Parts: sequence; structure tokens; C-alpha cells
Amino acid sequence: MIRLLEYQAKRLLREQGVPIPEGDLARTPEEAARIAERIDGPVVVKAQVPVGARGKAGGVLFADDPREAREAAERLLGSKIRGEVVKQVLVEERVDIEEEWYVSITLDRAERVPVLLVSREGGVDIEEVPDERIARTHVDPVLGLRGFEARRTALEAEIPRRHAPALERVALALYRVFNEYDAHLVEVNPLVLTRDGELVAVDAVVNLDEDAAYLRHPEFAEKTEDFPFVELDGNIGIIANGAGLTMATIDLVKDLGGEPANFLDVGGGADPTLIKRAILRVAELDVDVILINIFGGITRCDEVAKGVVSVLEDVDIPLVVRLVGTNEEEGQRILREHGIEAFTDLEEAVKKAVELAG
Repeated sequence: MIRLLEYQAKRLLREQGVPIPEGDLARTPEEAARIAERIDGPVVVKAQVPVGARGKAGGVLFADDPREAREAAERLLGSKIRGEVVKQVLVEERVDIEEEWYVSITLDRAERVPVLLVSREGGVDIEEVPDERIARTHVDPVLGLRGFEARRTALEAEIPRRHAPALERVALALYRVFNEYDAHLVEVNPLVLTRDGELVAVDAVVNLDEDAAYLRHPEFAEKTEDFPFVELDGNIGIIANGAGLTMATIDLVKDLGGEPANFLDVGGGADPTLIKRAILRVAELDVDVILINIFGGITRCDEVAKGVVSVLEDVDIPLVVRLVGTNEEEGQRILREHGIEAFTDLEEAVKKAVELAG
């Protein structure tokens, strides 16, 4: 999966006619100040990193004038948000909000078709919204999303009737991006209803299929992840090396009463950088613990351990590590020195992870 940065996602939406706040990208504090001066009003300064929950991690700051915008950019540029170095910020006008809604097009893997999701409870993770507050419409991939389907979904979500046509236009634009760019997800959260009665996409997420990107969207191909990743519904993050071992780990978590949050296979020969990226990727999910299961053959346990300890300052989630194989003793020593118990028995490690997950 390729997760576009917010400004890239908004650029695609804007090309399809979705209203977005006035703003621009800044790579220096001086650029941020100039953009704020041009906007001539309160602004939001957002770190552009490919992770979720930036606001909770301090990656979204508010400024009332160009001086404060410069100071906000100085704080963000060069800092780390969930392990990602901030190299650029998006400076946008602050929108006068009446309500916050949610709208997205994603892939329903069970039904094997796209699905439109609309909720009047935007501004929070969609996983936190009760199912009865989310309206869903499956989309025929041959016919595409049709206007009446978007309007009907908006009304089912209790969007006021007078705003249904505007939400229809936004939903159809999202579907065009979803279809044309081979996306897994196109999300606007929140879609803001301003006090002037306009709909504006304040934040946007676009996740692309990495295989399609190489041939059809090469401008985004360099952002591909280095590991297979599938998001599930649980609260125990899973990282292992090898597809079979990853699946076996997921099965054992289920057998012992836990709920896996994902599938992530770092493959053979994983180095510290890849291990760190894998942990940061899983940390984006709403997990209570991350279980790392490494059976070192080509993969060296000491290299894995170095990757684990390198992320400790960036991730405030318990890590449970099962580490056996090549350079096992060295890897376990590195983990112990940083306060991490290294299990050798997989069942014991899984039991510990399930216990921590509650």
C-alpha cells in the first residue's frame, strides 16, 4: 500500500472539484510565514508525514498570524512524528466549522466491491463510530457510483436534505479518484460544513495499490512499502518474518483468545531500518500491544533487536518479542539492555501479548 501525504491527496481531490482550504506547502519557516501572510487570517500548520493520528502526536499546530505560523513551522520541521522526520508542512486557512462529517470510498474485501461510507460523526477515527451511525452503499464496479446512490446514502446518514446534493458531488469525486488511481481508500475526515453552508475537505487520506502504481501511476511508486501489509479488525499488532510464520502467529493469537490487528511480513534479511518502519506502520493502528515473532535464518536476530530498540522513543505501545535463530543470544542481550524481555517460546509470547491487550 502507498499512503499519499495529505497535500498530495488533496491535490487529487481538488482536481476532481472537491473544495479544500486555501493553502500551500512550505519547506522552511520563512515559506510558512509567507503563505500565512497571503492567506491573511488564522491558519493551521500540518506536518506532512505518511502516518495517522498526527494531531494526537503534536503534528498539527494553529497560528493566528505569520509570526506564529513561522514559529509553528520551526517546531515541526526536522522533528519526528511517530518516527517520521517532518521535511515539509502544509499551511492552510483555518475553517469556520459548523459540523464535521465523514465520507470515504474503500474496498469491501468480503463483498469484493467498493463501498461508500458516510457518517455525520466526523473528526474521529471511523472505528470509534457506532455501526448504526454509518451509512453504507456497495458500488457496482461496472456501473460505478451513481448520483442517486450517493444522495440516498447521505440521507441514510441523516445528512440534512439541503446538503445532500453537495455531498453527492463530493462522493462522486472521491469515487473518480478511487477508480482512476487504483486506490484502496479515499477518505475525507472531516468533511466540514462551514458556518456559511459550504462543504470543505479539511483532511484527506488516499491509499493506493502499490502494484498498480508501478505501471499506471509511477509518480507515486517510490512511496511503496517494503513489506506485505493487511489491516484486520483486532487490537494486537503482528509482525513476523515469512508469510507462513505470520499466518501461524495470527492463528495462535486467535486460538489463545486474542484479536490480530494486521498481517505484516518483513520477509527474509530484514535490517534495523525495515524493522523500525514495520513497527511504526503497525503503531498507526489502534493497537494495545505489538507482537514481533522472528525466526532468524537469513534474518539476523541482532539486526532485528537493533531495529526494535531504535523505535522505543517514538512508540508508546508495549512490545512483545519472540526472537530465535541466527545471532539469537546477541539479539536477546540487546533487548534486555533496553528493558525488553525476549521470549524464545512462541506460545508464551502470544499469551503475554493477549494478556497485555486485555
